[in-house]
Amino acid sequence: MNDRYQTPLAERYASKEMQYIFSPDKKFRTWRRLWIALAETEKELGLDITDEQIEELKAAKDDINYDVAKAREALVRHDVMSHVYAYGQQCPKAKGIIHLGATSCYVGDNTDIILMKEALRLVHRKLVNVIDELAKFARTYKDLPTLAFTHFQPAQPTTVGKRATLWLNELVMDLEDVEYVIGSLKLLGSKGTTGTQASFLELFDGDQEKCREADRRIAKKMGFDSCYAVSGQTYSRKVDSRVINVLAGIAESAHKFSNDIRLLQHLKEIEEPFEKNQIGSSAMAYKRNPMRSERIAALSRYVLADMLNPAITAATQWFERTLDDSANKRMSIPEAFLAVDGILDLYMNVVDGLVVYPKVIRQHLMNELPFMATENIMMDAVKAGGDRQELHELIREHSMAAGRVVKEEGKPNDLLERIAADPAFGMTMEQLQAIMKPENFVGRAPWQVEEFLDQVVQPILDANKDVLGMKAEINV
Repeated sequence: MNDRYQTPLAERYASKEMQYIFSPDKKFRTWRRLWIALAETEKELGLDITDEQIEELKAAKDDINYDVAKAREALVRHDVMSHVYAYGQQCPKAKGIIHLGATSCYVGDNTDIILMKEALRLVHRKLVNVIDELAKFARTYKDLPTLAFTHFQPAQPTTVGKRATLWLNELVMDLEDVEYVIGSLKLLGSKGTTGTQASFLELFDGDQEKCREADRRIAKKMGFDSCYAVSGQTYSRKVDSRVINVLAGIAESAHKFSNDIRLLQHLKEIEEPFEKNQIGSSAMAYKRNPMRSERIAALSRYVLADMLNPAITAATQWFERTLDDSANKRMSIPEAFLAVDGILDLYMNVVDGLVVYPKVIRQHLMNELPFMATENIMMDAVKAGGDRQELHELIREHSMAAGRVVKEEGKPNDLLERIAADPAFGMTMEQLQAIMKPENFVGRAPWQVEEFLDQVVQPILDANKDVLGMKAEINV
């Protein structure tokens, strides 16, 4: 429909798999699975519900009669009860036992938890694959010296692979957070109007153990270990806040990565992938705009801003529940997942196609290396009999003079020529050039890359072999 607003998150960014998780089909089929689990549990615990009624519910569980539900909601202004009515139209024998003893939050909140857990598992799989791809990049370039930056000013050299481990390390932290939250999620269960299970206590003739057992059985049927021990009518909205905080953490890491790629592409040291049929300003030979990295940054900012929604919602709930969470949750939770899904697909696409230009990297490094090598030069001159204090002052003067040549005159760095011409150092140009080996200035960087990949990253990949090999679904 081209005459109505359509969210770009679905049209341009998120994968079909993530879109399905938050689709009406997935939502309402999950509602019906929950109603079946409730009916089965109530039958098992002694209520007068027949196998025939349950089989009738199962037969219609995936055949959602949307037209009936929408027409009913227009009349009664209640989405859950409209779907109870629609389900009952398809299941006349079971009509009277659908949703027995439950409130709207039985299907609404339990479904939200189920969908968030499934969506987090998809995020987890994509994170693992991005980590795998980035680890390959880091290992490939672990020995390639590059100019490092602090404050985006030239600093002591590192390697391209070591820089990649900084991106990797943050993704590993995100993965740990995702795994923790997935493991901590519980169902709401069947808690009733204010969380006291009063309606179920009535149904089970005052048998408290059956109320407790109902929660346990529903959780097991829906693939969970347990339900939250206490709640109001809803599960605590801090659960939503905790989930979106984890997604925001991924957005933080991705934004940092995208910023670095954008800066490196400006320096012409590294470029994101480029399609042969790509057109526009990002396709010019002299001016490759890093559009995918920019898109990562844009979506990441959206998620970081969206993080406030569940936080404010959790903070402003009244007593056992209020309804000002509903409209917000319908947008903020799915959209955060859709955006992060798009971010991870973009991240994977960029890493998979990064182009590295070693000659440009070396040129930039060699332009700055003489300034950084002055300590090494001075030490060699002292070993040859020079006076340290005198040499220290001389090298400072030469460095400042060479800096003026570079900045004010726009000429090449001539620091080495100045030092070679100064008899106090007693060093030839050949001796100075011998010191200028970039690999001598990167410290433990190559070994740090190997240690990090072997000790931290590889165990993660080994534990997740079953999900490796996912390809990004991306609209470029």
